[in-house]
Amino acid sequence: MAPELEQAIAAAQAAVQQQGDTVRSLKASLKDGNAQQSQVEEAIQKLQQLKLELSDHQKAYEKATGKTSSQNKEAFRAALTNTLERRMFYIPSFKIYGSVAGFYDYGPPGCAIKQNMTQAWRQHFVLEENMLEVECPAVTPEAVLKASGHVERFTDFMVTDTKTGDCYRADHLLEAALEAALEDAKAPLSPEARKEAEQMLAGVGEMGADALHAALTKFGVVAPDTKNPISSPFPFNLMFKTSIGPRGDLVGYLRPETAQGIFVNFRDLLYYNGGKLPFAAAQIGNAYRNEISPRAGLLRVREFTQAEIEHFVNPDDKRHPKFKNVAPLEPLLYSRAMQMGEQPCRIRGSQADG
Repeated sequence: MAPELEQAIAAAQAAVQQQGDTVRSLKASLKDGNAQQSQVEEAIQKLQQLKLELSDHQKAYEKATGKTSSQNKEAFRAALTNTLERRMFYIPSFKIYGSVAGFYDYGPPGCAIKQNMTQAWRQHFVLEENMLEVECPAVTPEAVLKASGHVERFTDFMVTDTKTGDCYRADHLLEAALEAALEDAKAPLSPEARKEAEQMLAGVGEMGADALHAALTKFGVVAPDTKNPISSPFPFNLMFKTSIGPRGDLVGYLRPETAQGIFVNFRDLLYYNGGKLPFAAAQIGNAYRNEISPRAGLLRVREFTQAEIEHFVNPDDKRHPKFKNVAPLEPLLYSRAMQMGEQPCRIRGSQADG
């Protein structure tokens, strides 16, 4: 029953989208005098009816399966994105030249919201806690990022379509395949296979190339757009490489995160703070990551604003003047030994030292 309901949802979503386009076209024609008000009202009424039918299909699916359909989630995201772009909260960059995935421009309301969020963050953390704020260059010499390990290890595993050469993140393809297998009511997994798939899904982010390759092969993962075979996973460094100076012999990168500017200035910040620990330093600025396949709107982009804090303490004396305020709290925390898939437990702040 679930597959039929999913097909009905997909068809209803397509009908709603098509009728929405019709309504917008008629409204534009009405302004130009090429359509009647009655035509617009009739089209709107039909759109509302189609939306009700879509809602009925979605409710039926949720009642039959106890889950929200993937089409429903995707439709909501698409509708929200469409609304935000039409109202210019944000839009794809360079639209008149075809756009480039992973880059967005903020419009007037988007800029206002972003500015308010940045100021609230600065007020709550930097000013309230007397943190030391810095602003560092986005272009970072290679030596800095070699020392931090980014040059060697700031990578994601990538696969390519063997026929078209299109690139995909291996872990994202595997996650999608596992989620589809777990939700497949037509061919449900056995209890053992379901448990294995759930454990694998929880640990996808920790898999190496060999483990990813084995899992992708086991679940028959192919390129999502063409259904062509995919290559074996291989590492891809996410940093944008550039050269500094006219001779081009000094290698640099656009910073993948704002933390390095804080770390390299630790000695000067400690001096500025009177040589006293603990202290915290913060930075708000743009970071850059050459994402393999940015397809999730603002959730995964190639240039983004990052607000980051680094706390520095004396390893032999971790006392903090405000620690007494949080010592009795019991948040859910993962101990060092429990960070491989076990359940978290409640630990007092005064006990959370391992």
